[in-house]
Amino acid sequence: MRRILAVTAIASLLASVAACGGDDDNGGSGGGNITAEGADDGTELALWTRAPLELQAKALVEAYNKSHKNQVKLTIVPNDDYVAKVGAAAGSGDLPDLFAADIVYVPNWTKAGLFADLTDRIKLLPYADKINQGHLQAGTFEDKEYVLPFVLDLSVIFYNKKLYKEAGLDPEKGPTTIDEFKEQALAIQKLKKPGVFGTYFGGNCGGCNVFTWFPMIWASGEEVMNPEGTQSRLDGTAAQKVYATWRELQEAGAIAPGAKDETGATWVAAFQQGKVGVMPYPATLLSTAAKTVDVGVVPIPGVNGGASTFVGGDGIGISKDSKKSEQAWNFLSWMTSEAAQVDVLAANDSSVSRTDLADNKYSQKDPRVVTVNKVAASPQSKTPVAVNFQQAFNAPGSPWMTLVRDQVYGDPSTLGKDNAALTDSLAQ
Repeated sequence: MRRILAVTAIASLLASVAACGGDDDNGGSGGGNITAEGADDGTELALWTRAPLELQAKALVEAYNKSHKNQVKLTIVPNDDYVAKVGAAAGSGDLPDLFAADIVYVPNWTKAGLFADLTDRIKLLPYADKINQGHLQAGTFEDKEYVLPFVLDLSVIFYNKKLYKEAGLDPEKGPTTIDEFKEQALAIQKLKKPGVFGTYFGGNCGGCNVFTWFPMIWASGEEVMNPEGTQSRLDGTAAQKVYATWRELQEAGAIAPGAKDETGATWVAAFQQGKVGVMPYPATLLSTAAKTVDVGVVPIPGVNGGASTFVGGDGIGISKDSKKSEQAWNFLSWMTSEAAQVDVLAANDSSVSRTDLADNKYSQKDPRVVTVNKVAASPQSKTPVAVNFQQAFNAPGSPWMTLVRDQVYGDPSTLGKDNAALTDSLAQ
């Protein structure tokens, strides 16, 4: 399920290349004269990305190839194979010129030295301060920047306007607090329509729940980890309110029963079938869901309001092995331009990664898209950064998944122990 599904950690492979690092001559922070545009001289460039981003990647590459002398050769890799392929190539010195990575995995790969340094190049972009800061921070290691946003994936609240009308709710007003989320889900449940439930979540999907529950905590003004990403703070007041809300919905029968075993593969299907009233959802699937449901969209709220999103998706950088950094940078600098962000990504219903382009000619056609773009620029919207994010949160049987299942289906008194296990995993 899009960026949300966990990837398999290949820690030993990444550790083996950590000492290789990125050569300054390949990266641009010390490789001679550099420009904001890079070189467009007819060079062929290799780019790898994982399958969930195929639509956006193909659109960007096709537009670039049509308008530039350089030509990018795109390789789409199955999601489950991507980390192993990158790890093997890194170990043998055969990484492509450009490659993308799930943004929650970027800190691990930057620390391992897989990307070249882009710090000085990014500074040359006149809109550098408008580029999504969550992705830039995730790709920063020891004060050097290594990646740019490739494709953003944001979490928001989707609700079914038709079911809201039937339940006597205002179809133009989605939840603005966690309590309102619960109340509206319960109102849908009270319709007692066969096969229809108030809400749904990935009860056995760690990535689904960092994507949708973390924003509820951020919107409440609290953090999920310490700044270094080595200590869990998922036992705070706001987090406990989030857990209690989902437990109460479960006890009321308002969560579809299939949620308990949901690993993410069919996480969004029930809403698209019109069988769920309200739930946190990937914004990238708005156009898909809108084909079958009259969808309302609001930001994910906190305990007392607020608005947040998990700024997910993929980052992209120049590899440590590329000998074509000037030409690779030409693609990256173009990718952040208005021509690419608006006329390629926004035109294809994808979120832009520059705050100054959020309200554009395509988003203006749909107020829901404007809502998505604006919440992405909110100071409460974040990309969590932790080198060991994968093993702590996304991996099957992760400490985070144990915590979630204990809080919703098991013994909530284990929160202290489960949060400590998360910290142990992050600190390894």
